[in-house]
Amino acid sequence: MTVRQARVAFTSLTAAVFGSLLMPGSALAGDPVAGKAVFQSACVVCHANRAGDNKVGPTLFGVVGRKTGSVPEYTYSPANLAANITWTDAELDAYLAAPRTVIPGTKMAYAGVKDATKRADLIAYLDTLK
Repeated sequence: MTVRQARVAFTSLTAAVFGSLLMPGSALAGDPVAGKAVFQSACVVCHANRAGDNKVGPTLFGVVGRKTGSVPEYTYSPANLAANITWTDAELDAYLAAPRTVIPGTKMAYAGVKDATKRADLIAYLDTLK
């Protein structure tokens, strides 16, 4: 199995198991207000929540529904450019849990958000950045 096949299998499994948990109205749907606090404590050092504001990492404004490697004027790693992922809630959940597992070779140094509730909250907040 190639690294790409393993990533796709991992992401598909994660989406199948957790995807419905992130849907609005589900028991574990995230809280965007709590998610903003997670963003402020874990993400804001490297990422902005405003359009066109790239920092060490690309802006997260409009991340949901965006393809990997597609923010203008940001220099991505070759791995991120080649990943060809569209950031859905389920894809973000898998990535935010273990970035280097989902995209081996990413330059994102952050180890991930291990707490599933905090991840759901963060994703709910990211969903508001449109």
